[in-house]
Amino acid sequence: MRLRACKSSVLAQAVLALIFSTPCAWAATGAGVPAQVTQVIAAQRLPPSAVSFVIVDPDSGRLVLGQNPDTPRSPASTIKVVTTFAALDLLGPAYTWHTRASIRGALDDGVLDGDLILQGGGDPYMTLERWWSFVHALRAKGLKTIHGNIVVDNTLFSLPPEGPGEFDGRPNRSYNVVPDALMVNFQSIEFRVLPDAGARRVEVIASPTPVNLSIENHVRFAAGRCGGAAGRVDFKVASAEWDRVVFSGALSPHCAERSFARVLLQPATYAFGTFVELWLESGGEFSGSLRVGAAPADAQPFLSFDSLSLGEIVRLTNKFSSNLMARHLLLTLGEERLGAPATLEKGAATIAEWSREHPECGLSQPLRAGIPRVASAGRRRRHIAVADEDDSGGRRAAEDRAHRRRQRCRGLCHGERRENLCAGLAGQSQPRGCRRRRTGACGVGDLDAGQPLSRAQVVHVR
Repeated sequence: MRLRACKSSVLAQAVLALIFSTPCAWAATGAGVPAQVTQVIAAQRLPPSAVSFVIVDPDSGRLVLGQNPDTPRSPASTIKVVTTFAALDLLGPAYTWHTRASIRGALDDGVLDGDLILQGGGDPYMTLERWWSFVHALRAKGLKTIHGNIVVDNTLFSLPPEGPGEFDGRPNRSYNVVPDALMVNFQSIEFRVLPDAGARRVEVIASPTPVNLSIENHVRFAAGRCGGAAGRVDFKVASAEWDRVVFSGALSPHCAERSFARVLLQPATYAFGTFVELWLESGGEFSGSLRVGAAPADAQPFLSFDSLSLGEIVRLTNKFSSNLMARHLLLTLGEERLGAPATLEKGAATIAEWSREHPECGLSQPLRAGIPRVASAGRRRRHIAVADEDDSGGRRAAEDRAHRRRQRCRGLCHGERRENLCAGLAGQSQPRGCRRRRTGACGVGDLDAGQPLSRAQVVHVR
């Protein structure tokens, strides 16, 4: 996260330097990068060859200013724009996911003499609040007591094993969580560590508190100043299943509250543990155990719980740059186009086919990982220019292509399922008369995260 913040800071400083530079000085030459920008880059000890940017006149497509515009760069999280754009185009902003509950056995007067099956539909945003609503929807339908087991069916997604720490060695961070068809609350637990001067002890508060998560608090209350040994708390994931955590160290009452979130348990065990926690809190009764597997053929549908709309999911995906949500979108695209179960290969194939159908959006061939690649800045500039310099057909042919693009965007923004997003993706200005809908912007996820490590993970919370 520090690296991401550093990159964001460099970008922000460079943009400010461009804004407050004297435009006439560099616009006239068309080549020289303002001194303020080069100073920001040099201050970060970055060689000029490591930085690319392009400023394009949106009306003419003319390159106003650029540095290394044709050098291919990793698009990083901006590639989420491609996946969310494709999802809006292929599925429509009103698309929803469905989390279903089925029963197996007799239901009489609120008592289920059998199993409750929780079937994941790939909802990318089943937060704890929405999971609470799902539980209470079951209670509202009259279900009170479950005498059987809870079966978690997450078979809609079929993914290969992944190492959650491969990206940065931090497998329990939320940005490394692996997708799952029944993903609840991003599989995260928020911890607060705070000293209680009155009781002379240190409290560890978790939210949520799954019934199958063991939390051991060995943090000592330390009188005196906050600092050194009296201001350090250690956190350890002490099991391969991520179902046991240990806090140790010492904390002074003069220390500020510590808070952080970690990914714990596994997707199915997290869904089970939090469901049982909320079920018991709602007044329901349950004494069974967890089973993971496909829903039995004789299970009877009982409840279908809708997700937020795709338009809202897209907005949240891009606003928070969520790897998990973007990957859910990729998997959903593959499942909707090529059938269940959802796989990375199906998602990649769907994105590849979609990108070939939309050459006007400036996409090149997709990468083998299934993440579409955006052409380098210079090639993209030439692609969207009103008058293509390499076009032997001349200005008339270029104007015809531009006219067709404008007409298509008008159709997108007035159609029921599509948005006028091509212009923004390719760097064009909005065609006259074409307004953007308020359903969010466009994302593919980084392919990282996965299975737990066998060794304990230790971090220091300062």
